[in-house]
Amino acid sequence: MKLFMFCCVLCCWSSITFSQVKGLVQGKDSFTLKPLTGAKVKLLQANTGVYTNEEGTFELVLPKLLPDTIVISAIGYYNDTVIVTKKDRFISLHIVLFAKSMMKEVVLESRKRSSSISRMKTLHVEELTAAELRKAACCNLSESFETNASVDVNITDAVSGAKKIQMMGLDGVYTQLQLENIPFLRGLESSFGLHSMPGTWIESIQITKGTGNVVNGYESMAGLVNLELKKPQEMERFYFNVYQNSQGRSELNLNAGHQLSKKWTTGWFAHASSVYGNIDHNHDKFRDLPMGDNIAYFNRWDFRGKKMEAQFGVNLNQDRKVGGQTTYFRDEPSILPSPPLTYGVLINSKHADAFAKTGFFGKKPSQSLGIVYHAKYHLLDGVFGIRPFSGEEKRGFINVIYDDYISTTDHKIKSGLSFLYLDITQSADSISTNRKEIVPGGFIEYTLTTSRWSIVSGMRYDFHNLFKHQISPRLHAKYTLDEFTDLRFTAGRGWRVPNYMIDNISLLASSKSWVAPSQILPEISWNFGGSIVKDFKVLKKKTTLTFDVYHTRFTNQLIVDRDGISTSVVFKNLESASYSNSIQLELSWTPIRNFDIRLAYKFLDVKALYGGQMQQQVMIPRHRGFSNLAYRTRNKRWEYDLTLSVFGQSRLPDVAENDSPRLSNSYPVINGQVTHIYKKWDFYIGGENLGNYKQPQPIIEATNPYNPNFDATEIWGPVMGIVIYGGIRYQLKRVKKK
Repeated sequence: MKLFMFCCVLCCWSSITFSQVKGLVQGKDSFTLKPLTGAKVKLLQANTGVYTNEEGTFELVLPKLLPDTIVISAIGYYNDTVIVTKKDRFISLHIVLFAKSMMKEVVLESRKRSSSISRMKTLHVEELTAAELRKAACCNLSESFETNASVDVNITDAVSGAKKIQMMGLDGVYTQLQLENIPFLRGLESSFGLHSMPGTWIESIQITKGTGNVVNGYESMAGLVNLELKKPQEMERFYFNVYQNSQGRSELNLNAGHQLSKKWTTGWFAHASSVYGNIDHNHDKFRDLPMGDNIAYFNRWDFRGKKMEAQFGVNLNQDRKVGGQTTYFRDEPSILPSPPLTYGVLINSKHADAFAKTGFFGKKPSQSLGIVYHAKYHLLDGVFGIRPFSGEEKRGFINVIYDDYISTTDHKIKSGLSFLYLDITQSADSISTNRKEIVPGGFIEYTLTTSRWSIVSGMRYDFHNLFKHQISPRLHAKYTLDEFTDLRFTAGRGWRVPNYMIDNISLLASSKSWVAPSQILPEISWNFGGSIVKDFKVLKKKTTLTFDVYHTRFTNQLIVDRDGISTSVVFKNLESASYSNSIQLELSWTPIRNFDIRLAYKFLDVKALYGGQMQQQVMIPRHRGFSNLAYRTRNKRWEYDLTLSVFGQSRLPDVAENDSPRLSNSYPVINGQVTHIYKKWDFYIGGENLGNYKQPQPIIEATNPYNPNFDATEIWGPVMGIVIYGGIRYQLKRVKKK
């Protein structure tokens, strides 16, 4: 009896002190999965082990001291390890060892394209990275789209040098421009603001076709362009860029980011440029490019906390241009009773704005509250010949955004409130107008995500103090047809209050009088469209095909009618008598390593009631071809870029009521650049309009600028010929801490 009790106590003690692990070890090669005989199963710390039997099974007693590591090994197979703890007593393991013949050394290297369509986003968003911006001179925002087919940048007249963007054949005022989701280039900035943002400040550009999200506001009618500037915590510790071209244009850019503490970072950006060349290549006694200078400064601060993040900054800009005849050098506008001896253009623009963003995080991962603040002051004045213009703008904006999800993150919701205050005064020639806008609004947006569908539906309501209730519904959908194909659809309503004077200020560069609209009404449009993005391989190399179609229908649009009356420019409201159709096909292919090819074709059908009949809008080519070739050597020391754009014919204003329309010429534009990278230095040289194509007689009656027929606004092609440029970049990158 005593012996029996002693054995029972001993067994209980053993079961408490020791535990057992059982398992099966199998080996896998390219074809079979089989049990491994004689595989070693060893406890690393206890230095004990066993071998598997003929069936590949084993039993291993665990020691008292845990955790420990079990190493499973067999000849011709890669080892595997399992960590066991006190919780793992009496467990069963199934171990699969892979044959060494299966696993050869593989080195994976990926390179993100500098321009690509985001596969993850519901909306059709094309992203241009800093690498894409390096392909051109890119000294300001107007030159950042030279290697892109979706956005066109056009010169508005032949004397001021002003440029505007176009999307889907529509003026840039119908495309919402944002600076990190803050309204940008609105109001008085719309005509000359593209020159105020240096390209060296920009980290990336997102181009959205169709109406944007309701969170971003109600003014997205044809698309949205968002600029992301360099972030202090990621940007270079010091960046330096100097640029010079053959037209007498010089630029200097300085950027720097500093880590002040674990939570605080700051970045500052400085820009100075000057055009001193009195260039007249076509010998019409007018400058091809206005002289002048531009100074810009931007400073931003970032705070990163556990429960709260904040950003704030200030942006200052001053721009001065002197154009017109080569003998005009006035520093201030002077309006004389009789026409002066020379024709001059003077533009003075001063801009200051401040912004702040605060974000608060909730208990759930996707729960947050963000508040955006923006305040701006802009002053503009100048003269075209004897026709003065001026404007003053005060703007304040607040946007409150709450993010959350319902039940799971497959059902996300955004809601918020916005408030806009605008006080703007404008005068052009003998016409003037003052307007105050107070626009409170609210929005809600729901996002549904499934294995194949992603749907974003939203609605916003705004109450305008002058135009009362405005409702903007939006719907976006993406369907993943397969692993390589995305289908997208978008539909929505957008509206804006037109600033017809500053939006068309370049039309003062003629002798035509302005006929003001009888009343100012909001412009309203509906946009419908879709796209297909397909990835496949050509000669075993990645290829992406993008096809998109968009239709914009205006229920009301304020148009500029330049047909029929030769002595006047008529502004008038059109109800359901204008539209835009845009079709674009683009192919991206990488035939060999580091060599990218992009080909695109775009068709634009933009019509409205001009001269009493539906006609194509003037100076909008119906056809455009585009190609871009980019190559980078394997040692990453040399970069070569070449862009060819071919513009089709455009309709010109019909002032003589001819039976057949007046058409421009078709013409090519060739740009190229070569960059050499040496350690922290970049040396680049390039050329714009290398084919040296120039529009014949860009200024009508250039010899007599105060003649009733004088017109410098009928611009459909390049005014300047070939431009050669060169520059140097130096960057001291931030050292990332491990």
